[in-house]
Amino acid sequence: MIQLHDLRKTFHLSGESKTILNGVNAVFPTGESVGLLGRNGAGKSSLLKMIAGTLEPDSGFITSDGTISWPVGFAGSFHKELTGAQNVRFIARVYGVDTDELVRFVEEFAELGVHYHLPVRTYSSGMRGRLSFGLSMGIQFDTYLVDESTATGDASFKSKSRDYFLNRLANGSAIVVSHGLRLVRQICTSGAVLDNGQLVYYENVEDAIAHHQYNMNSSRADEDDE
Repeated sequence: MIQLHDLRKTFHLSGESKTILNGVNAVFPTGESVGLLGRNGAGKSSLLKMIAGTLEPDSGFITSDGTISWPVGFAGSFHKELTGAQNVRFIARVYGVDTDELVRFVEEFAELGVHYHLPVRTYSSGMRGRLSFGLSMGIQFDTYLVDESTATGDASFKSKSRDYFLNRLANGSAIVVSHGLRLVRQICTSGAVLDNGQLVYYENVEDAIAHHQYNMNSSRADEDDE
């Protein structure tokens, strides 16, 4: 279970302020795969980073009774001078898992070939994404955080990754950010809609999708009126 307690976050840019969380309280239950929906710029990815612990809220806090992954596919925390394999070894030690086993798993899963043993600074963004996804799947978490905007790789790799991830969810939970409602329906059992600094949780994912589509249609209508 993940709980948000009076969470607040405002970004300030070029003299303007945007509040994405305005005193949000919510519970993401254990065993649920939650689709996190909202307009572009609503703050979905930022909320995911706060749950992962890589972005601090302005106030409030988050509690959990289980382990939480970093956003799956996010490759921003690798040491660029270390090889892919060396980065995997470091992460294995941090999370207390079998180092050699994780190195072998990621090497096979990420399909990087000889690049696996070259510095990460030589990787393309797609290669870093493959390395990160392999790491995420190689370590068992109670809750997986997924931001589809970080998805990478060709169609074959994406298909393999999705199938493996669905198998992981058989014994875990997830919070999924995606604009693809087909993916949300495929993966998620419940949903939450982030809009104007507030988060509304729905036990049925179809109710969340209906709320999100209403918001999107309202935005289009407002644009047409301008």
